[in-house]
This record gives sequence, C-alpha cells and structure tokens, in this order.
Amino acid sequence: MRATAFDRQRASTPSGIRILWVIGLFWLTACTGAPATSSVLSGGLPAPFHEGQIIEAATGRPVSPDQWATLLLQQDIIYLGEEHHHRFHIEAALTVLRNLRTEGRTPVLAMEMFGWDGQAALDRYLSGAYQNRQTFLETVFWQQNWGGAYEDYEPLVLFAKEQNLVVAAMNPPKALVRLVAKQGLAQAQSDPVMAQWGMQDEVIVDDPVYRARILQQLQACHGGGNDHLYQTMYEASMVRDEGMAKTLVARLALIRRDADPMAGPLVSYTGGGHIQYNLPVPARVVRRLPDGVRQMSVYLTSFEAGRVDELREMIREKVADYLWLTPVSEQGLPRRCR
Repeated sequence: MRATAFDRQRASTPSGIRILWVIGLFWLTACTGAPATSSVLSGGLPAPFHEGQIIEAATGRPVSPDQWATLLLQQDIIYLGEEHHHRFHIEAALTVLRNLRTEGRTPVLAMEMFGWDGQAALDRYLSGAYQNRQTFLETVFWQQNWGGAYEDYEPLVLFAKEQNLVVAAMNPPKALVRLVAKQGLAQAQSDPVMAQWGMQDEVIVDDPVYRARILQQLQACHGGGNDHLYQTMYEASMVRDEGMAKTLVARLALIRRDADPMAGPLVSYTGGGHIQYNLPVPARVVRRLPDGVRQMSVYLTSFEAGRVDELREMIREKVADYLWLTPVSEQGLPRRCR
C-alpha cells in the first residue's frame, strides 16, 4: 500500500458528478456535526479515549480484542461507515477482512464506491480478465459513479482479488439517482430507468425519524435551497439507501443459500452517513428480512483530543453500535455543518 495513494484530494472529482456528491456525501459532514469542546472531563480528569479504541455505544466503554473478534464472527452483516478517502479507515476495513480470513471465513465485501452498472466489469477484474487498470476504471464507470482517486480504495479491491473474495457494487447507478434528485420520486417511478434497474416496484420506506434527521442535515449542509429541492434530494437519498439495502439482502440470500458455515459475513463499506443511528441502510435491511438478521454498525471516526465532548455526544446518541477511533487523515478533520 503506497502512502501517496491516499494523498490525493476529492478536488479531482469532475464537476459533472457533483450532484452525486451532494446526494451521497452530505451525511458525512452533517451526521458528525457537533460542537468542538474540551478534552477534559469534569473534575479535571483526562478523557479516557484514544486512537485505536473501539467503543461500544451502549456502554461507552472500549471492547477488548477478544470481544471484538467474537463479535465479528457472530454477524451476518458488518456495516463500516467511513469518512471518504481516509486511508486509516481503509486500513480499518482491511483489518476486519484480514481478521475474518484468519478465522477461516470467506467474507463478501460490499462497497458504495461501485455502481450496479459496473458490477459485471468489477467481476471480470476480480477474476483476472482485465490486466489494464485504466480499462477497468473505464468499464466500471469509476468517474461517473464515484470519482476521485481510485488509489484510495484500491487496497480493498486488491485484497479481495488476492483472496478470491466477491465484491458487491452497492450503489444504484448515477442515472437513476440523478433522475430522482431532479424529478422527485413520484414522477421518476414511471421512468424506464427505474424499471431497468429493478426499482420501479420497490417499496421506498419514508420513515419519519429518518426523514427528520436527513432533512435537518440537508438544510444544515446545503443552505439556501427551497423546500422542493430539499424534498427531491431527500427522496434521492431514500432511493440510494433502499437500493443499497436491496443489494445487501440479495447478497445475504446467496450466502444463506449455499449453507456454507464459513461463508460470510457481509462487510458493507460506505460513508458513515449511510449507517448513522442505524437508520439509512441497516433499518431498511431489517425491514426486508422479517425472519431476522444479525448485524452491527461500526462508525469510523477521526479522533481529535479537542473534540472529546463531541465524541461523547455521538456515543450518547448511539450514532452506531460501535465507534472506531482512528487517526485524523492527511485531509484533516471532516467539515462540520451547522
């Protein structure tokens, strides 16, 4: 893994896909928005948090390595929520995958960074059919569906390739998401693009708690819009999250069908906004699996000593089941919205 691979900034993203960044990345800046305050607890005692800890939100306490290893093996789905283009978060995901492989498991990696329209090209690349990296990036529609430095995420793909693991493209295609963002869900549902990607008859659940959280974040991070703009952006967000949940449920069905006790779990790797408070994707997966699913969410967050009170608030509100405290990336701390 080359350190320089993670130094490129999101500024390299073409302007033509900015609408996808708005739809897909607004959570990242919004869901971590909390005041930056002192790292000293009442009574003058130093805060007990530090880089490398994995904190259980239910108790506010770190879990031990043995506890963590056991937890990973018990799940059907492990949700990892990142700060985008963050090399320490990529390394955290690799650590999870390596731990599972060490235990003899065959995880399936699902990545937000790839769209459904790139799944066939992704499968061919993992099988060794593509020797040329640029050809792979063009046929998987990297710039159209995600953008930025592919090298940032390449270590995950290379690990999967080396270990003969499946990588599932989680994201509905750009054209589908943009359609909803421009027209709104009601009008978009009759468009052939929705039928093309199997979303025309999907039930897109408009959960009131999810709605309140996402609309507040949209307004905080993208001020100046009108109600119609916020509504269509919100509906595009619902479609993305529902589409990603659909992908995970379909992949889990394949794992269960094979009845191999060493197969799985699914490791979902997305922006932190897609797992926040277990509302966007995890709750939609639960709705689709009435017979139950064992899953856990892990919020990867840059640890900075001056923001311990913010961290405590995230734990108190249970932004995820677990918070993994990582070093700050070369890009610095993520932007906070007010």
